[in-house]
Amino acid sequence: MKRKLLKIGTATILTTIISTFGIKNVLSYQLPKITKDTQEFQSNSLVINTKKTQSKILIAKNSEEKNRIRLYEKASPAVVAIALGAGGHGSGFIVSPDGLVLTNAHVLQDSPKTVAVVLADGKQVLADVVGFASDGLDLAALKIRNQKNLPFLPLASPGSVKVGQSVYAIGTPLDLELQNTLTSGVISRIDTKSNLIQHDAAVNPGNSGGPLLNSNGQVIGVNTAIWNDTEIKRFIGISLAIPTDIVRPFLVAVEQGNAQLATQRQIPSNNQEQDLPLNGQVIQATLKPGDRTFPNNSYFHIYAFEGKAGQKVNIEMSSQQIDSHLYLLLPAKETLVGQNDDISPKNFNARLTVTLPEDGVYYLMANTFEGGESGNYSLRAVISQE
Repeated sequence: MKRKLLKIGTATILTTIISTFGIKNVLSYQLPKITKDTQEFQSNSLVINTKKTQSKILIAKNSEEKNRIRLYEKASPAVVAIALGAGGHGSGFIVSPDGLVLTNAHVLQDSPKTVAVVLADGKQVLADVVGFASDGLDLAALKIRNQKNLPFLPLASPGSVKVGQSVYAIGTPLDLELQNTLTSGVISRIDTKSNLIQHDAAVNPGNSGGPLLNSNGQVIGVNTAIWNDTEIKRFIGISLAIPTDIVRPFLVAVEQGNAQLATQRQIPSNNQEQDLPLNGQVIQATLKPGDRTFPNNSYFHIYAFEGKAGQKVNIEMSSQQIDSHLYLLLPAKETLVGQNDDISPKNFNARLTVTLPEDGVYYLMANTFEGGESGNYSLRAVISQE
């Protein structure tokens, strides 16, 4: 826009000179003088315009910087770390002055009923687990004991999230020493089918359960997963958050005492998934009402296998009745390793080919892409010998 305005301004000046002196005078006897004066004028204007441009850029940068500082100072006191013992931890944030804390269900899986919450000032307090979301939704709530006037974060208005808007993540990545780290980015995509916000603010293991904020310091999502590069094991700018439009009904259930007290884990304990052999054996199964569901009410089954770093695994899900969808997770790092919906525009089967980033147990979610869709499918996984 600045370039366009500069061109318009130059054209206007030239038109004024021509209309004042006449085209002949401009092109003949007046030309050297005008050329000299114009050169001096342009030189001076360039300095002035450069200074003005630099000043505007500096003001803009200072404004953005001030907004980030203001946002962090306003929001960070309400963001907490959840210490789980044995070096484990997650993030969360306070949503009411009496100490209701929102986090991810997978942060609290297998945790005791009472956990330690580390406030932004470093003070440790006790909090009771008061509820888990139903249908595999990765949300849980804690209640800090004996508090009445804690800082808290407001939720943004429903439907206010737009692709391209600035976002900020606050949480405790990797280690408790890094509590309340701020990162920023933009919303890259809104997946209306899986009900997730994709953004590029840097999020790492330990950030799970922390808030995703807009420029006003309002919560627009709960950070829940990342997609990393399985080859070089680093964050590649794809983070996922559960939008507050879905969070609100869960908070209402918690406040009314209707939230379930046991988790239906999206990432389950070891006795809740089926083994997935990596020898090419075909598994036949049916997704149907009564199975676990994602937030968009699509059904999914969970399979587990033990993989080795560097193994290349090919996984295929085929069906004549449903639109197949695959997710591969590394639960130890809270990482989405890969996903696939359609092999091609005309082939609604799903295929994943991934190189495993490290040794460990992996979870595969076999899913119907559309909510409420049910039907038979076959699943096959094999280690590539390439």
